[in-house]
Order: sequence, then C-alpha cells, then structure tokens
Amino acid sequence: MPVSNDEIAELFENMATLLEMKGDTVFKIRAYQRAARTISQLSFPLEQAVQDAVDLKKIPGIGKAISEKTQEYLQTGRVDAYDRLLAELPDGVLTLMTIPGIGSKTAMLITQELGISTIEGIEKAIHEGKVAALPRMGPRAADNILRHIQSLRTKDGRTPIGHALAVAEETAAALQAQCPQLSQLYPAGSLRRWEETIGDIDLVGVAPEPQQAGVGDALAALPGVREVLAHGPKKTSVILEPGIQVDLRLGAAESFGAMLQYFSGSQQHNLRLRDYAHRLGLSLNEYGITDLQTGQVEQFADETAFYARLGLPCIPPELRVGMDELAAAQAGALPNLVTEADLRGDLHLHSDWSDGRDPIERMIEAAVAQGYQYMALTDHSSGRGIANGLSNERLVEQINLLRRLQENYPITILCGSEVDIRADGTLDYPDELLAELDVVVASVHSAMGQDSDTMTRRIIRAMEHPAVTLIGHASTRLLSRRQPVEFDLEALLRAARATGTAMEINSAPERMDLKDTHAHRARELGVPLVINTDSHHFTSLGQRRFGVAIARRAWCQPRHILNTLPRDQFLTFLRTPKPYRIELFDARPDASTATATTATPDSTPAPGRP
Repeated sequence: MPVSNDEIAELFENMATLLEMKGDTVFKIRAYQRAARTISQLSFPLEQAVQDAVDLKKIPGIGKAISEKTQEYLQTGRVDAYDRLLAELPDGVLTLMTIPGIGSKTAMLITQELGISTIEGIEKAIHEGKVAALPRMGPRAADNILRHIQSLRTKDGRTPIGHALAVAEETAAALQAQCPQLSQLYPAGSLRRWEETIGDIDLVGVAPEPQQAGVGDALAALPGVREVLAHGPKKTSVILEPGIQVDLRLGAAESFGAMLQYFSGSQQHNLRLRDYAHRLGLSLNEYGITDLQTGQVEQFADETAFYARLGLPCIPPELRVGMDELAAAQAGALPNLVTEADLRGDLHLHSDWSDGRDPIERMIEAAVAQGYQYMALTDHSSGRGIANGLSNERLVEQINLLRRLQENYPITILCGSEVDIRADGTLDYPDELLAELDVVVASVHSAMGQDSDTMTRRIIRAMEHPAVTLIGHASTRLLSRRQPVEFDLEALLRAARATGTAMEINSAPERMDLKDTHAHRARELGVPLVINTDSHHFTSLGQRRFGVAIARRAWCQPRHILNTLPRDQFLTFLRTPKPYRIELFDARPDASTATATTATPDSTPAPGRP
C-alpha cells in the first residue's frame, strides 16, 4: 500500500504535539511542525522520491533527522523515536486531541488526572462532573467539549467542499489522462452549485458511444477505488478510499447541455423549471426538451441554448436553489455576479511572523501574481499566544519593514493586523498602535462559548472602534470540526452598516465564513463585504474561488464587494472616517446593468479549472 505525503506529515505533526506535551525545546517542536507542513505541500510523492534516491535534505524544511526518520518510516512502517514518545506519555492523549477544543495541555490534564483515553470516557466524565472539577476547567469548558463531541456524532456524512473538490479534480484529471476520447468532463450536482458540503461527487462527460465503456472501465480501475457500485457504458459509480462516492455519467455532445443542466440540479430548481416548461407545452429531461403536442425532441449542446429554448437567460448554477432565480430570469433581473477577475486585493494574509508558513516577501509576490493592486498583511496580535502573535514592539518593527518593502513592489502594501476581540469586546492593541495600521481585521479566537447576547455585544463593541476595518470569520466555525458561535445575525449586520464596518467572506475552505445565507442578508442590508483568503501559505491565495462562490450564491455583484474597488477608490475608502464610509460605498457605480453571468461549463467549477 503506497504511503501518502499526508500520512508522513501527520506522523511529524503528532511528534511535534507529543514533544510539546513533554515540554521539549521550541526549536525542535517547530522543526517537526515545519517538516509536516512542507511534506503536506509537496507536489510529488515523498515515497517515490526516496525510491529514486533523491536527497531529501535538499527539500527546504527537511533536515538530516527528518530525512532519516522519513526513510525509517517508509522502510519499516514505524519510527522508534515516535514509539518512545508515545510510551513516555499517557495513553490516549492523541485520541483526545481529535476533539475540537481540546489542545495538548487539556489532553494531558484529562489523561493524567482522570486516566481517560477515549472519547466515550471523556463524555462520561463530563456528565459525572469530573471534567468541570479539574483545575482551570469549570462547567463552561466542560460543556464546550461536550458540544464538540456531540457535533462530531451528528455529522451527516457530507464532505466539506474543499476536500470534495480536490477529490473531484484529482479523479477527473486521472480519467482525462487515461481516456483521450473524453472531450468534456465537468462536475455537476452540489459541487457545481458550490454548496459548502457535498454528498456524492457527480461527474458528467462526453465520449463517443462505442468508447464510453472504456471510460467507465478506467474509473473502476483507478488506484483509489475501494468499491464499484455500478458499472455500465453510460454510468459508473464507485466509492473512493476516503469514503466518497463518485457517479460518472456519459452522453453525446449534441445533448450535453440538457444532461449537464439536469444533473446539476438542484432538485427544487429542476422541479420549478419543469412546471414552467409544462405551461409552455414542453417537457424536460436529461436528453433534451420535448414538444408535448408533436412529441419532437430537441437536443442542446450547451446550457445557454437549453435555457434559451425556454425563453430564459442561462441561470448561473450557484443560484439554482429553487427560490427566486426563475422569477428573476423571467423578469430579466438576474444579477451580474461577481467573479474572481473582479477582485483587486486581499485584506487578510499571514506570514511566518505569526502562524503563516512563508516570509512576507513570498506573500507579497503571491499577491502580485494574482494581479492584485493592493494587499494587507495581517499577522495575529499578541493575544493569540499559540499563533506566535506579534507584540507591540514586533508590530512596530513589521510596519517599518513593510514600508521599506513598498519600494520594491508595484502592489500597494497595506500594514494590517488580525486583532483579537477579547471577551469583553476590547481589542488586543492600544489605540495609538491601532491608529498606525491601514487595515484592522477584528476576529474572535477565544471565549467562544459565550451566550448569544454576550457574543453579539462583544462583536458590536469591536465594530464601534474607529480603527476596525472589518470583522473576520464572524461565526468562527470550522466545517465538520467546530460549531459556529452564537450571535444575533440581524443585530450584527445592522451594527456593521451603522458603524461603517465591513464583514468578511473568509474563503478558507475549512471556514467559508460568512456562509452564503449570512452574506445574502448582509447584501440586502447594504453591508460592505470583503472576500479574503486568510492565507497562511502563498499557494492559498488561489482559494479565493471558494469565497467568490459564497458571494455568488448570495447574489452579490461586484458593487457589493469592497475589494473589487480599484486602488485609488479603495484607499479613499480607507482614509475616510468610518461614519462616512457607508455613504461612499453606497455611491459606487451600479455594475448590475449587464446580463447575468454566463453559466457555461467554462465559467463554473470544472476539475482542474474551477
């Protein structure tokens, strides 16, 4: 069985965690963490590199000790140093750390004081009051842990889109490499609609009928296939090793538009579209449109022609939820949805000064490569102890460095910080230091168990600060890992509007926060939205596609997104005192006069080119 890079990276991440529990040196801990990050980002299999006698020490982040342990693991399936660490620490500490909200210190405390090594055991101990009685714990901390356990138990089996899209792209690339007869291959279903979690992965493709069976054979024979559920010339369904089902459907080029529309859904959208078509004397299916009076079937090579036959503009997949999109299409009122190309900057980027993986210069270069006109470096404030947050002195040092670096780059470099919103709503830096920053992203990273009223007041207090530009990842959720905090969304958004504070759509696929429905309401209330990537690695700036998808599902046009402003207009916005920013935002030119964004496969997420 091949050993994946992720498996090796997890080994070194676990070693770093165990060393941290032992209280080993910070340099050794960071060396293992750096190695884990490096290995997880490699574009080639590390196992193959070892087989090819590549010198691993030439890979940045991998030294002699890491190289030797990697080879030991690949040769024997184990690492003696890791086994010794496990033997020195209580059983179950790593198991407990799979529960969101339990860090290394808490895991050690629970295992040492209560002798617990299982999730079931800690759940029982919480109900018995034993966890709350531990030093530095208390009922609220115990309740938070129980909430996370219950969240894990109630997962609905759906896969976060970040993982599902990667699997779809990898699968499609493998099929296209093996099957030259595939002229088109695109995702359908919830993946194409950019829903935040995915059930099954639907792939729809075109191949000549005599050769369709070969494509199904190729899917069934892929190395990652765990089980073949169905195998026919037009449809093949498999379960991949991660446990994700992939359904591949093949058809002819002349009817591809109807097939792609049909399998893109959503079900409710298709039902409403069928009712609409029926009133026109037409019937819809995956093969085309049938005239009910004559029985004649019309075929369509693309979706634009399919919708045009119904007298409608092509409805973008992100809007196909069975709500208002059909009425808007009939009225010619579909929005000109924002695209990646509309973004002019990113206002939430981290470097290795805090918990990022790359130097400041590398992050600037990545922003330049995106074609951006401006960017903000926003390393964590000092309150995030585990994120190596910047002290007052280090922040001043970074500001001075950024101002010197500006001379070397065409992009406008903004000095910023992701500043913690403390439990009482105050901010992590003194006012005089906050005033030196161009962009302040205020975020909640602690005390997440506060009740809704307290959390709402806390965030609104931060909004009222004149230096706060935007609120970062407001719900703090991590998809399938951490539940969102509780707050009054309406009160929060109305306060954002009143104070001239923007709200972030965080593109990180594990966050996607604001979610689409929250962003939709923010747009309705006229709250400025900002699409950021929260990048901790230079490659993550490409994850803006997830944030753009959220904005599109929220019916956002470029004029609703603050960082679509050209540089001069954006800098004018920043220099305007907060009470007057909304007036500027409202006065933006209306970009909605164009027709809706074309929803051809080329403009929707396709494996390898979303």
